[in-house]
Amino acid sequence: MTKFQHKRLHLKKRGKKKLKIDARIENLKYDTSLCKHLNTVSVDDFLKGSAFSNAAFILSYQKNIYAISHWVSPKRTRSYPYARVYDTMNMSRRVTIIPFLKDEGRQGDRDFIQWDTVSLMSLLGVYVILGYYTKAEKSDSYEHKITEQEFDYNYLQNRLDELSRYKLDALHWNLNELNNNLLSVAELSKFHYKKISKRTRVEMHSEGGIENRIEVIREGVNKFQSNSRELASSAQNREYHTTQPKENVIEDKATLTIKNYLGGYYYFTVDEALLLDNNIFLVEKKHSEKSLIPSIADIKDGLIKMMLYTNFSEVVVSGKSITPHPILGLTSRNIRGYCHTLSTVNEQNIFYSANGFSEKAIKDFYNLLDEGRKNNFFIFLMDSKTPKLQNEILVEYLKNITF
Repeated sequence: MTKFQHKRLHLKKRGKKKLKIDARIENLKYDTSLCKHLNTVSVDDFLKGSAFSNAAFILSYQKNIYAISHWVSPKRTRSYPYARVYDTMNMSRRVTIIPFLKDEGRQGDRDFIQWDTVSLMSLLGVYVILGYYTKAEKSDSYEHKITEQEFDYNYLQNRLDELSRYKLDALHWNLNELNNNLLSVAELSKFHYKKISKRTRVEMHSEGGIENRIEVIREGVNKFQSNSRELASSAQNREYHTTQPKENVIEDKATLTIKNYLGGYYYFTVDEALLLDNNIFLVEKKHSEKSLIPSIADIKDGLIKMMLYTNFSEVVVSGKSITPHPILGLTSRNIRGYCHTLSTVNEQNIFYSANGFSEKAIKDFYNLLDEGRKNNFFIFLMDSKTPKLQNEILVEYLKNITF
């Protein structure tokens, strides 16, 4: 039995004790390999809204080239916003447009933006423009739900005008956006949802929710920050106790709180965390039930986590500094065997052949493995029906790293 196998058994004997991880990031360096080609749109396309049929796009504006992504909801767990942001990360001028509020009506969801969402974008060097919706259509399926929501594109253009004259980095722009524009965007969101509700005859969620947020913002950005962190911490705790369909978890989850050099906090849940002496393995899991590998959007969502995990300057568990080992674990019910970063070319070719990989799938997976190598994190793809394979994979990984 290897030292690692013995440690795993010891961990299981301890029972499911909640593992809390604290980490610090001082700067971020990362090389991407999977950013998709973005369509270039015109200013007219932007103002008409047709540009937003793309999850992300390129816009040449006021002598600047912007890679622009947009969120369909301020909640990070809806519609893969991290994947959208990922596709802009190979450009120097990155912008993401996030609605302050998305209210789908009484029979739909309602989500508000959180402080740490903007802070995370600052950490990634992405300029945030806060937006609000002014148009929507009544759902054909529900009496009190709206769809096809559209931003105020003229307002967004005005923000781009200001950004084109802005000389400081994303962090300072984003702080300015929260300090000087958050309240007006919140009030405009409230105003336009009233108009949408009246026009469509759809009952929205109670106004009390948005009124409470506006009151918090009026008290100052520090109050909004504190309120957001309390909500994010609660969401983190709920996620710790929940397994999503896109995860195929073998080991225990852990809570991860990341702090940057300015004191910004980000609350995450690590899908699997394994302690081994002075080392911790941080495993982000993505699973597929029907395809050979998880979707590219799922994978890019995981890669955003790798951008963070590979840039930790310090990781602490129970007051003790430890060495992190980031891992992106992909599982599928339709895969036989496994393949990983350290597999030889011959082993990879046998794996691809046995699983019927197309040439495109081979190229995409090769690029993914290359991204892992360039950024010093480990990647594996394995049969989810045989959980013991994960132990074999990690033992192979352990043989090739130096503690």
